[in-house]
Amino acid sequence: MGFIAIQLLIFAVGLAILYFGAEGMLGGATRIARRLGVSPLVIGLTLVAFGTSAPELSLDVTAAFRGSTELAFGDLVGSNIANVGLILGVAAIIRPLRVHARLLRAEVPIMISTALLVWGLAFDGELSRQDGLILLALLVLFLGYSFRAARAESAAVRAEFADAAPKAGKPVVDGLMVVVGLVGLIVGAQLMVHAAVTVAEHLGVSKLMIGLTIVAIGTSLPELATSIVAARRDDADIVAGNVIGSNIFNMLCVLALVAVIRPIPVPVSSLQVDVPVMAAYSALLVPIMLRGMVVTRGEGVFLLIGYTGFLVWQIVAALRG
Repeated sequence: MGFIAIQLLIFAVGLAILYFGAEGMLGGATRIARRLGVSPLVIGLTLVAFGTSAPELSLDVTAAFRGSTELAFGDLVGSNIANVGLILGVAAIIRPLRVHARLLRAEVPIMISTALLVWGLAFDGELSRQDGLILLALLVLFLGYSFRAARAESAAVRAEFADAAPKAGKPVVDGLMVVVGLVGLIVGAQLMVHAAVTVAEHLGVSKLMIGLTIVAIGTSLPELATSIVAARRDDADIVAGNVIGSNIFNMLCVLALVAVIRPIPVPVSSLQVDVPVMAAYSALLVPIMLRGMVVTRGEGVFLLIGYTGFLVWQIVAALRG
């Protein structure tokens, strides 16, 4: 087996450990929270929402501590692009996605504004610790808004929050799941970061490009699988909400934490291509969703083709470099 193949295998093993670690930690933590009397609404807005970005959080914080902020930045921008182009695109092709009006009124504009803000903060060539603190402050405001908005929703929506939070189980089992899950997050992230950096150095390409492509797709695979299952079960209406929430969380929480740990140098190429593509994909959802409040199969194909084009662009740029 070739050197690259071995590293990709290590990457895949790390991804599997990371995914199951996130699932275990999230399940144990939510059951403990239920036992402590935390309401399902609060659990849904915090732990369950955090769960969709747990792989990115673990991997990118690990990368930041190891000095690979370029890899972390590429993963986060690439994941946000993949969430819209790949996940929403594939899910819509399987079954058209119904869109709740609230997404268009609030969450989509917040996602667009967040992408534009990150673009603006990075225009000086760096996301500093101060920039990270700004994003974290906005995360607190977003969670506060989400909490108030959710409490104003109908009984049916509040019931969905309750369903999303697992019922309390045995304390010892739940505590063990949290510990084992955290270990899985750390070990899986270490394996993925090591393999990704090794592949980048061996091929002579930037860590940013590896983050934008291989790592971003890898961390999006669990969400892609979940979205495909949801679409097949005719639960596709929740896919858009999860993707949009994940994109907001990636920028306001994960990227912010990485910048606070270690300032992130932002290459000119990212300011000219990668971040604008992320912002454009976010803005593109508005006209698509406004057309009948549904993301159609044709629009799903359009999103997927656009994402494929982005990947091809990255590969060609790497070969030229």
